Amino acid sequence: MSFGRLERSKADKPMSDINVTPLVDVMLVLLVIFIIAAPFMASRLSLELPKAEVPAAAPAAPEASVSIALDAQGRLHWNDEPLAEDALRQHLQATAQRNPDTELQLRADASVPYGRVVQLIGMAQTAGLSRIGFVADAPAPGAR
Repeated sequence: MSFGRLERSKADKPMSDINVTPLVDVMLVLLVIFIIAAPFMASRLSLELPKAEVPAAAPAAPEASVSIALDAQGRLHWNDEPLAEDALRQHLQATAQRNPDTELQLRADASVPYGRVVQLIGMAQTAGLSRIGFVADAPAPGAR
């Protein structure tokens, strides 16, 4: 049997290094926030949009509808019958006088300039038709 002192565990030395893990975590969170927010702050799209006369109108339930189609060559069709632009104005005014709640279904080819479509909308609204719907093809099943 030995009668000596019990060994004491050595006391931990004070830590003299800086723990950078929380600093790195905060910096990574800030970096992600700036990466997400940067496109919203920097991107500005400058467009010269066409002008159209738009009279104020109250929405109402449509009772009837007519169809205007504009093909890639710029030809107008009223209910699938070819029509000149002056005749279209007359048809629009006559339709608006009969029933201002008539819905205008606008079908335009994808290659038609946006300004031309806006002109047709303005023409219809000037005539007194305020219900305008845009007709598009549905995507094929399974297509993305």
